[in-house]
Amino acid sequence: MITVDHDGTVLRVEDVHKTYGDLEVLRGVSCEMKRGETKVVIGSSGTGKSTLLRCINQLTIPDSGRVWLGDTEITCRETDINAIRAQIGFVFQDFNLFTHLTSLQNVQIGPTKVLGINKDEASRLAMNVLERVGLADKADAYPAELSGGQQQRVSIARALAMSPQLILFDEPTSALDPELIGEVLEVMIALASEGMTMLCVTHEMGFARTLADEIIFMEGGVILEQGTPDQLFANPREERTREFLNKITELYGE
Repeated sequence: MITVDHDGTVLRVEDVHKTYGDLEVLRGVSCEMKRGETKVVIGSSGTGKSTLLRCINQLTIPDSGRVWLGDTEITCRETDINAIRAQIGFVFQDFNLFTHLTSLQNVQIGPTKVLGINKDEASRLAMNVLERVGLADKADAYPAELSGGQQQRVSIARALAMSPQLILFDEPTSALDPELIGEVLEVMIALASEGMTMLCVTHEMGFARTLADEIIFMEGGVILEQGTPDQLFANPREERTREFLNKITELYGE
């Protein structure tokens, strides 16, 4: 089990760089999170937001820089990355569910295969987290029988079943029809109020403004500005931040 730093730091990212060919996607990103914080990463497409999340749990290997989960360096070659990933939930924009498994089976497979929990106990755990996201009645349904919002809630339940230290959300509502976005955001709001540590890439400004402890604005592979929602929305330091927030608010509302 990962031990959280003595000051409550769950995640620390230090000077992370990532290049694809001639394209510098991340150009020295550093940030950290305390236990129970919700931080939201915003910015235009192509600024490195999703790459940052993928570098945190090593789905993408950074060219340089270091990442810690608690007191364990994720980027150290000797670190058991599978053990680390078991403690970092990842909710993708396109759900990534196993299409041949029911909701219950999708949720219980992690505790069974990774944590070694017996099938009966994993089944009870899976039902509990499905109930937590409002889908206990869909336990036996396959992904094709679910709406996009329901599939994403199963994805969140799958992450919760591993009792993670941290959950990463990569545009969790971007693949959903507008009327389905609310049901996913309701689950995320509940998790934030319960003290789950969450790092979210999203364009949902209402969620960011209401729930985020800090908003991180990325531009061109760097963190251009970060601060509380009140600071960024009311008095951004950078003109580019102001332009982006005005544009995104016009597009999606608050």
